[in-house]
Amino acid sequence: MSGLINYVSCGVLWLGLLVKAPDLLRHRHDPYLRTICAVLGLAGLCFFLGAPPTVGAVNRIGDVPNLAAPVTYVAITGYCAASQLLVVHWRGGPRVRRTARRWLFAYAVVVLGIAVTFALGEAPVERRTDLDTYYATTPFIAQMIVLYLVAHLAAVTVTAVSALRWARRVRGGLRAGLTLLGIGSLCGAGYSVAKLVAVGAHWSGRDWSALGTTVSPVAAGLGALLTVVGVLVPLAAPRVTEWRRARRTYARLEPLERALDDLLTRRTLRLPRPRLASPTTRLVWRQTSVHNALSHLDAYFDRELYDRTRAGVLAATGEAERAEAAAWAAVITAAVRDEAEPGRRVPPRDGGTRLLDRVPDPAALGRIADALAGAAPLPAPPVPSGTTTAGTA
Repeated sequence: MSGLINYVSCGVLWLGLLVKAPDLLRHRHDPYLRTICAVLGLAGLCFFLGAPPTVGAVNRIGDVPNLAAPVTYVAITGYCAASQLLVVHWRGGPRVRRTARRWLFAYAVVVLGIAVTFALGEAPVERRTDLDTYYATTPFIAQMIVLYLVAHLAAVTVTAVSALRWARRVRGGLRAGLTLLGIGSLCGAGYSVAKLVAVGAHWSGRDWSALGTTVSPVAAGLGALLTVVGVLVPLAAPRVTEWRRARRTYARLEPLERALDDLLTRRTLRLPRPRLASPTTRLVWRQTSVHNALSHLDAYFDRELYDRTRAGVLAATGEAERAEAAAWAAVITAAVRDEAEPGRRVPPRDGGTRLLDRVPDPAALGRIADALAGAAPLPAPPVPSGTTTAGTA
């Protein structure tokens, strides 16, 4: 009687709604977004209203035995309508609005039927958990029960079929989300089927009320969890992919930052390391540190060394990007060494020989880090004419 499953399911669904609320405020005129939020909000409301403590409170406040039943059934019907509208917006097409209006009209008729049958029937004994089977043979109340269960079963079945069918035609996070949503809808169908079987058994003189009081809540709770995860996965997948890419790039730039570490420390060029930050923020921090160091080393960059190294690697490999990375790695290493040399004066700036007029982009920084790490062995730059190397005759 505690309603723990109901309240936990409600909390999960409303947590999903809370996650989507900022998007809804920014794009309040997006019908697809509004429908998603309606599905999450109404599904959570169904669980909240269906919890035995809430049932007792509604009956007591309304001063009508079992008033909570039609109130909950109306919320379930609203959820069914929102689910159908979600499917309609998924499918798209030129008749979206017309189809949506038809579904809204159909479920409005169901709501009216629930209200009328409850008003015509008599349910004087309060039943918080087994009203479906207790009043399964009571005139009008039985029709109300069957009406909302059939409407719910139709909605979740259509949602499950549509989601699973669409999942076969897409990939990535959207496919995972649709699959979870489809399975969650099938669990929701298990809720209706268990209740209908229990009601049918009561009609034939059997007592299978446990199906409605134990199996149905579990099926509905699992369906709620899978539904909210299915709705949120496609929204979270791009961000997760971005974070994974940022982590890889952050790790890839480590050799380049390590080569600049002494300079960054001595000249206090590194910003405070962010704590408890996202991978994207940490990547921006490392890229900023690297760019600060490169800007400081601008006057020490040897344009001739850059051109010689690039030409030599390009001739050896035929790969322009690899040659550019090797050239940058060479001049950065030399510049760090020259800048740290005691008593060395800053070379005069010559606008015609500056390298930072073409600052390496993020992709180029990664290739430079690879070259510094020795991930891609590079041939030695050619020796300038007129010089000899050790061991050469």
